[in-house]
Amino acid sequence: MLRYGVIASALMIAACAPTEQKEPESKYPAVGRIVQWDAALDEVLQASAKVEKLADGFTWSEGPAWVAGGGYLLFTDVPENTMYRWSESDGLSVFLKPSGYDGPDLGVLREPGANGLFAESPDAILLADSGTRIIARMELATKKKTPLATTIGGLRFNSPNDVIRRTDGVIFFTDPPYGLKDGNASSAKEIKHNGVYRIDTDGSVHLIDDSLSFPNGVELSPDERTLYVANSDPEKPIWMAYTLNEHGEAIDKRVFADASDLIGDDAPGLPDGLSIGVGGHLFATGPGGVLIFSPQGKRLGRIETGTAIANCAFGDDGRTLYMTSHNFIARTRVLTHGVGFPRYQ
Repeated sequence: MLRYGVIASALMIAACAPTEQKEPESKYPAVGRIVQWDAALDEVLQASAKVEKLADGFTWSEGPAWVAGGGYLLFTDVPENTMYRWSESDGLSVFLKPSGYDGPDLGVLREPGANGLFAESPDAILLADSGTRIIARMELATKKKTPLATTIGGLRFNSPNDVIRRTDGVIFFTDPPYGLKDGNASSAKEIKHNGVYRIDTDGSVHLIDDSLSFPNGVELSPDERTLYVANSDPEKPIWMAYTLNEHGEAIDKRVFADASDLIGDDAPGLPDGLSIGVGGHLFATGPGGVLIFSPQGKRLGRIETGTAIANCAFGDDGRTLYMTSHNFIARTRVLTHGVGFPRYQ
């Protein structure tokens, strides 16, 4: 609020009435809407918040990660084997191409690019490298990749999809068959199941769960004692919650939420990428957009852009939610903020 005073003379002071400050006009077009299902949404997101479309022209945008040290967003276009960089000051540019598989066409890959990203430090990110079928660390300055997990039991992974790191260095990732032509029926699929995995600090890889049909997005609770995993299956569109011990082992599991009743032509998308606020509110891409859940799994609302949203990530000061929305990227301001901003330990 601004207040202006005008001194007419030493004996008279006139002050104008308070005037309302207007938000500056955005150069980005508005898309979609916020749908409120529960009054508790007011704690984390305003129903009147504007959703902005930032850049478009992608085949399937995915895997956003905010690089706080550089003030920019990285995200992938998995089918096009490209990683992009976007910032308010510089706009859109290609950061890495190819982002994943870099070799001759062997006729087995449906999506050759990298998928999910996680900003591990100011200097490096973790990649779920779908095309190369590995989990890797990439130095941002040199763009050099170091493989962290390539096989389990001598068998190659299917097509790693999403990845996250706990502050103690333990890494979790998912491995559905989406990157392979013919999916589960692919001749290149060496592991029978689609798994959720853990990489310990000694480099050993361990299976957490082999029962999900299409494990996808991963996220950790603010206290890092719960691992959330999305199951991107129209027949079973659920989110699982795994209770973790100090070693990162899953000692219990339960269904956190189910979106079966939301599936339909009017709600594009499936359980996919995840982000979490400091209060434990889960921002989960799913049917119709980004669903916002309370820490107990109650639906509070949905961010809609008019198309399927693959993934989301907090950025800027931690109060902006960036969304990879099919062929474009979008953002909206929120009232909560992402866990651990900046997310470097």
